Amino acid sequence: MVNPNASRRTERLLNLVIALSATRRWLTKEQIRRAVPQYDDCATTVAFERMFERDKEDLRELGIPLSTGGEDVLFGDEQGYRIDRDAYALPDIAFTPGELAVLSLASRVWQQASLAGPATRALVKLRSLGVEADESSLVGLEPRVRTSEPAFEPLYAAARDRAPVTFEYRRADGEPAQRAVEPWAIVSWHGRWYLVGHDRDRGASRVFRLSRIQGAVRRIGKPGSYEVPADLDPRSVVGATVRERAPQAAVLRVRSGAGLALRRRARSVEAADLGGFDEVVLDVSDVEAAADEIAGFGADVVVLEPEDLRAAVLRRLRGALAANGGGSGVPGAGAAAVQGGAA
Repeated sequence: MVNPNASRRTERLLNLVIALSATRRWLTKEQIRRAVPQYDDCATTVAFERMFERDKEDLRELGIPLSTGGEDVLFGDEQGYRIDRDAYALPDIAFTPGELAVLSLASRVWQQASLAGPATRALVKLRSLGVEADESSLVGLEPRVRTSEPAFEPLYAAARDRAPVTFEYRRADGEPAQRAVEPWAIVSWHGRWYLVGHDRDRGASRVFRLSRIQGAVRRIGKPGSYEVPADLDPRSVVGATVRERAPQAAVLRVRSGAGLALRRRARSVEAADLGGFDEVVLDVSDVEAAADEIAGFGADVVVLEPEDLRAAVLRRLRGALAANGGGSGVPGAGAAAVQGGAA
């Protein structure tokens, strides 16, 4: 179990680093207290002073170059603090082609650095104090997992808060069904995301593939409504439950010069009867994951077979069209028409 005091301390130190990194000016203690939410909650100045002194030592022990100074020492300005960004930044790093390939794969999950709510509020408070914030200096402070699954973030938050949820889940036969679940953990397994949790209707633990969740994920209970099993090993649960599907051949019509990622994995690429297109054959193990990728190419890639992959791509394109008002000017409109009308 996560120690809540340790979690709050980590969040406070992160917000302090953000505040001291996002400014080119020296910040006084009072400005720091007002910028970092956890300091602003201190009941007395003495409590804040003690907490701030401990945090300064913690930052220095972590190797973070915390500097002290003032705008004009000749006039006795109050001592201020900031992080020496030149000393804090990593030196230029050179990677081999193999290392760059690994980093490229990793970036599919860790695609960007972004700020959580408390950190964003720290920046807003800095601006309200008249301190110009430089957000470019904060890149890398808090990586956030990004996925193509809309259900990921609400389910991650629900598992973190131990809040039960409900959602519509497409079964293996394609039929939708409503589920009421107590989320325990989210796991990446062989390139796909799964939710492990307690299915209230079935009274047992279940594994749900995120790509099969349709529509919104809604909370149906308060945070802390249930306990997660202490001996839970979510990866083992997913590994024991999920059976890998044997790859099947997918036949695609790909516009010349497009779909390079598909072409690299293809069994074969041959000129199609239709001018300006090639016929690409590749192996597909996960229809839903493949449909996510193929739908992103729009009208440049048309699925000829198998039918379940074709239907999955059409479902995504029609969903994108509906979400954008169904106008003919929406890219998904033409893509759906091409998919639906292909021979």
